[in-house]
Amino acid sequence: MIDRSVISRIIDTAQIVEVIGEFVTLKRRGANYMACCPFHNEKTPSFSVSPAKGIYKCFGCGKAGNVVNFVMEHEQLSYVEALKYLGKKYGITVEEEEEGPEAQANRLKHEAMMSASAFAQKYYNDSLWNTPMGKAVGLSYFRERGFTDATIRNFQLGFAPDHRDSFSKAALAAGHPQDILVATGLSIHRESESDDRPAYLTDRFYDRVLFSIHSLSGRVVAFGGRTLRTDKASPKYINSPESEIYSKSRSLYGLFFAKQAITRAQKCYLVEGYTDVLSLFQAGIENVVASGGTSLTTDQTRLIKRFAPQVTVLFDGDEAGIKASLRGIDMLLEEGLQVKVVLFPHGEDPDSFANSHSPKELLDFLNQSEQDFIGFKINLLLKEGAKDPLRRAQLINDVVHSISVIPDAITRSVYMEESARRLNVEEGVLVQEVAAQRRKRIFGNYHRELAPETEPPPAANIPVPSFITQTYCATAEKELIYYLLKFGQHTLFTRANLESGNSDITVAQYITAELRNDELEFQNLLYKNIFDEYSRISQASEQEQSRQEFKQEQPQQEPVKESADLEHQKYFINHPDIAVAEVALELLDDRHPITIKHYRDAMMPEELQIAKAVPKAVLVYKSKITGQAYNALCAHLEKAQAEQNQEQMSTLMEQIRILLRIRNAFSHELKRLTL
Repeated sequence: MIDRSVISRIIDTAQIVEVIGEFVTLKRRGANYMACCPFHNEKTPSFSVSPAKGIYKCFGCGKAGNVVNFVMEHEQLSYVEALKYLGKKYGITVEEEEEGPEAQANRLKHEAMMSASAFAQKYYNDSLWNTPMGKAVGLSYFRERGFTDATIRNFQLGFAPDHRDSFSKAALAAGHPQDILVATGLSIHRESESDDRPAYLTDRFYDRVLFSIHSLSGRVVAFGGRTLRTDKASPKYINSPESEIYSKSRSLYGLFFAKQAITRAQKCYLVEGYTDVLSLFQAGIENVVASGGTSLTTDQTRLIKRFAPQVTVLFDGDEAGIKASLRGIDMLLEEGLQVKVVLFPHGEDPDSFANSHSPKELLDFLNQSEQDFIGFKINLLLKEGAKDPLRRAQLINDVVHSISVIPDAITRSVYMEESARRLNVEEGVLVQEVAAQRRKRIFGNYHRELAPETEPPPAANIPVPSFITQTYCATAEKELIYYLLKFGQHTLFTRANLESGNSDITVAQYITAELRNDELEFQNLLYKNIFDEYSRISQASEQEQSRQEFKQEQPQQEPVKESADLEHQKYFINHPDIAVAEVALELLDDRHPITIKHYRDAMMPEELQIAKAVPKAVLVYKSKITGQAYNALCAHLEKAQAEQNQEQMSTLMEQIRILLRIRNAFSHELKRLTL
C-alpha cells in the first residue's frame, strides 16, 4: 500500500494534459482538449481531457478517469506501478507497504524482465565501446555507415560478442534468473544433448551489432541484431521474440526519440529499417520511425495517428519492394491518415541518400519529391499495364480499392474525380465501384461473401461529407429507432452466394452499416443510447444463436428472427431506464404513425413494405442532416463575405457545391422510393 498523502500529492502535481499529451496529439477546444481515443479505433475525435477537473473521458468507448487511470490503461500498469511512473516523472518518492502475493509476483516478474533488458543494453553497449572486438568490428561498422558517436550513444547501439553464451553467463552472474532471461528472449534454453552435458543457456544474439528497441516511455524492451558476416546461411537480421514487455506489431523503431518532433511537425516519415531512422535523424529529420522491416500492422498505423495526421512513406528505388508495401499503405489510408510518398532514385535508399547529401539537400529533396499516394500508385501501375486491357482493368480495381478504404467522403470524391481523369474512365463508374467496395467491406462484417450481381435496396450509395458533424435531427433519428425496434431482425433483402446459397441482410444490419459507412452518430443522447445498446444485445444474440445452430443437426427456421424482435422489444419496454422504456412504449404502440399512411396500413401489413420504407427512412435522415448543414454553411458564408475572408469563403463555397450535388441526388432517390 502507498500512503494516501503521497497519492494525493501525485494526483495534485501531475498535469493531466502534459501526461496524456506524451501519448496522443491533443488539440484545444474551448476549455478542454480533444483527440482520437487511444483505447479504441475511431475516425472522429471523441476523447476529451479537462485540465480544470483533472479527468479524461471518451464518449465513444466510455473509458474515463484521472491521470493515474490513464497511465494504468495506456501502459498496462498496475495502480502501484502507475503511481511510481508519475512519481518518477515529477520527482515524488513513492514507498509502498505490503501487497498481495499475486500482485507482488506479477510486479516482480515485470520488473525483473525490464531489469534484465536494461542489463543487456548496458552489457552490449559496454561490449561495443570497451572490448577489442567491439571496437574493431561493431564500432568500426557503425562509423563506416556514417553514424557519429553521439548518434551511437543516443540510440544505445551495441555489439554482441561471438561467444555463444557470454551474455547468459554474465547475466546469471549478475543475479538475473534463468527463467527471466528466457522469458525476455535474450537467452535460449537448450535441452540436454547427452548424459554428460546438462541443459544449458545460449545467447540469442552473438557476433552481431545491436539496435536497442525502446518503449514509448524510453525503456529498452527488445533488440534487433544484424550480422556482419557474408555467410548466406546466417540470417541478416534477427529480432527479439514477442514477450510480456515487447509486442512487435505495436512497436515502431525510433518512436520514443521522434514523438515530440512528429507532434510539432504534424507529420511522420515512415521508413523500413533501423539505419534509415538513424541516418535521417542524424541529418536533422527527427520525425522519422521504422516499421522494422516487416509488414505494417493496424496497431502501428494507430500509433502514428496518435501523434500526427499525415505520414510520408519513403521508398527506395526497388519496384518489387514498393509493390509489396502497397497493401500496408492502404491500412494507413483506412485509418484516415493523409498519405504521401517519396521515391528515392534508383540504387538509393534513405540511409545512403542521407549520407551522400547535405542535410539541406536531403530536406529539399523530401519536400520537392513528395507526392500524393493515389497519384503515385496510378503512375506506378500505368507503367506496366498501359497497353494491356486486362492489366489496365486490374490496376483500376487496385486504385478503386485504395480509394474505398478512405473514411473521409470529400477526400474520396476528390480522388475519384482525379483518378477518372488520369485513367480516362467515367467518374460515375468509379463512384459505383467505390460504393460497391465499401458495401462489401461493411457487410463483410457479417462473414458473408456476397455476389456482386445482386444489389441492396436503392438508398444510400451517396456518401455524406465528413464535414457534417453534430447535426441534430431528432425526428429522423426517432424513425430509424422505430424500424430498429420493430423490425430489426427482419430480412430486408437477400443476396445470392454462389457457394453457400442465399444470405440475408437484416434491417438492423442495414441501418447500422449505412450509419457506419458515413461515420454518422445520433445526436439525441437518448436515441444514441438505445441504438448502441440494441447493437450490443443484438450482437450477443447472434453469437449465441450461432453457437446453438452449430450444436444442432437441423438449421433454425425463419420464425427465430421474429421471436428475436419480440425479445428485443420486451427488453426495451421493461428497461430499467424509465426514459428508454417510455420511448420503446411510444414507438411500439400500434397507434404510432411513422411514414405509412393509415389507409395503406389497413391495406397492407407494414412488414411487407420495409424493403422500401427502411431505405427511405435512412435517406430521409441523411437528407435532413445535409439540409441543416447546407443552411449552416450559407450562414457561415455570409459572415465570411462580410469579413472578406477569402480563404474561408473558398472552402465554404466548395463545401456548399458538394452539398448541393448530394442533396439533388438524395431528392432523386427519394422520388423513386416514395411509397
